[in-house]
Amino acid sequence: MPTAKSRAKTKKKIVSRSLTPEHILQLGLGFWGSKTLLSAVELGVFTELAAGSLNAEALRQKLALHQRSALDFFDALVALGMLEKRGGKYANTPETDLFLDRAKPSYIGGMLEMSNSRLYPFWGSLTTALRTGSPQSEARTGENFYDALYRDPAAVKNFLQAMTGISMGACLAVAKKFLWKKYKTFTDVGSAQGALAVQLLLAHPHLNGTGFDLPVCQPIFEDYIRSFGLEDRVRYQAGSFYNDPLPKADVITMGHILHGENLDEKRKLIRKAYEALPKGGAYIVFEELIDDERKKNAFALLMSLNILIETPGGFNCTGADYRKWMREEGFRESYVEPLVGPVGMVVATK
Repeated sequence: MPTAKSRAKTKKKIVSRSLTPEHILQLGLGFWGSKTLLSAVELGVFTELAAGSLNAEALRQKLALHQRSALDFFDALVALGMLEKRGGKYANTPETDLFLDRAKPSYIGGMLEMSNSRLYPFWGSLTTALRTGSPQSEARTGENFYDALYRDPAAVKNFLQAMTGISMGACLAVAKKFLWKKYKTFTDVGSAQGALAVQLLLAHPHLNGTGFDLPVCQPIFEDYIRSFGLEDRVRYQAGSFYNDPLPKADVITMGHILHGENLDEKRKLIRKAYEALPKGGAYIVFEELIDDERKKNAFALLMSLNILIETPGGFNCTGADYRKWMREEGFRESYVEPLVGPVGMVVATK
């Protein structure tokens, strides 16, 4: 039990250093704001307001909300910066209008919808995951999320569109920051809808490429490529990066692939990239990289906890980790470069 003397000492320390619990409470209760946004996406708030501003009662009726909850819900979204309120009417912000209206091709809400329906309840079992080292997602019962997802073509398309929206900033940065003029061809491993391929081809007219992913992704990839008129410069090769050799090219890219794998699989994929490259070829890995001191990039560390919940053995790494493994698999030199936000790339040369 604390003594009177120790309590007085603690009180003096709080006063002398102006300490407050505000940051602790904001972090500890941060799920309040997160769940408010996720529910707003689920309810279609931003899609309704894309057609024009509405007062509280009109918006409540369109969303079929109870009278008790609606006003505080809408005003909380205003206070969180997700809505604007002018003259008693609610409207989207420029960001939520662009990215959270389901009718727009820029919609990224698919990832938030998945977070709401899947990740939010799974994260409630983080303590169990930390104690056991076991996933708390569908993998807990032996079913892989992607296996279930890929059985539904409509769900696959929504998911890949969401991946495009979320990864667009990183794709633009890879197209800009790497010295592409030295190379003629690329293979994007785990190409999804084709976001990286499109940005590389638009930025560098001399390039030609290959998208490599599962057969179910092929029509979605080809439709996306065709919408930009780039079908003559990129082809799709269906396959599994677990089981099949990677298509050969001057540059091999893997965006948000390795972090989902255990160490053996990470090393195996790095080795496959090395084997698919010519001498002088380059290998680019980009994802949320933990900083080498492991104390600054909070998002990358939280993503690693998310991977713990989602997968049997995946984890996020530092750039130094990747450089070490790349060197041990035969790459002669490498470097790390920040891209956008928490995302960085590791580039290795054969």
